[in-house]
Amino acid sequence: MEIFHNFPLWASLISILFAQFVKVPIQFIATRELNWSLITSTGGMPSSHSAAVTALSTGVAIESGVSSPVFAVAAMFAIITMFDATGVRRQAGEQAIVLNRLMGDFQKFMTDAKGWQNKPDQEKRKELKELLGHKPIEVFFGGITGIVLTLLIHFFMFQ
Repeated sequence: MEIFHNFPLWASLISILFAQFVKVPIQFIATRELNWSLITSTGGMPSSHSAAVTALSTGVAIESGVSSPVFAVAAMFAIITMFDATGVRRQAGEQAIVLNRLMGDFQKFMTDAKGWQNKPDQEKRKELKELLGHKPIEVFFGGITGIVLTLLIHFFMFQ
């Protein structure tokens, strides 16, 4: 039952859940569209991955101190995760946008071809997930979310 007293773990889990949930109202404010699927999707504002890893690092810093080897591991894990979110994963999302446009153009062309319209829709087109990575501002606010939530959780629940 020691897992229930693992502050860095719980701070990280709460931060990732909060960041995923808050994407819905932020997107609604920006677009006036209510999209509940954002709760379970990747990408968007704020980065839940960044929130989780910074919450983990902050929790470890509070529990073990910034000079501990465990904090060093958590901090490096956070840095690599946030770098990846703005790098490789974002570029994969950009490529998915281009490929989806090409698929749309190709599908439009093929609808004119004889017999194409009789095929099932799943054979015609399968879109790639475009929202994979994060803009740097999304990662920044995800990191801030994780740090602030961890400090608040520690102050109100563990003091």
